[in-house]
Amino acid sequence: MMNGGFGHGFGGLGMILFWGVTIALVVLFARDLMQRPGEGSDRKNDRKSAREILDERYARGEIDVTEYEEKKRALTPK
Repeated sequence: MMNGGFGHGFGGLGMILFWGVTIALVVLFARDLMQRPGEGSDRKNDRKSAREILDERYARGEIDVTEYEEKKRALTPK
C-alpha cells in the first residue's frame, strides 16, 4: 500500500534537498539585506552634498568667484 506524498525512496534525499534549498534562500536573503544601503548606513555618507561639489569646482578653477558666490547663495536655505 502506498502512502502518497514524497514516497519512501526519496524521503532522506527529499529532506536534504528541502533543507539545502531553505538554507540557501536564507543565506541569499541575508546577503542581499547586507548589501542594500539602509538608514544609518555609512554608504549614505559617501554622497557629496551640493555645497561640497560646488566647493570642489571652485577649488579646481572650473568656476570663478562670482559664479561660486551666486551658486552658494542659491544653495543656502532662506
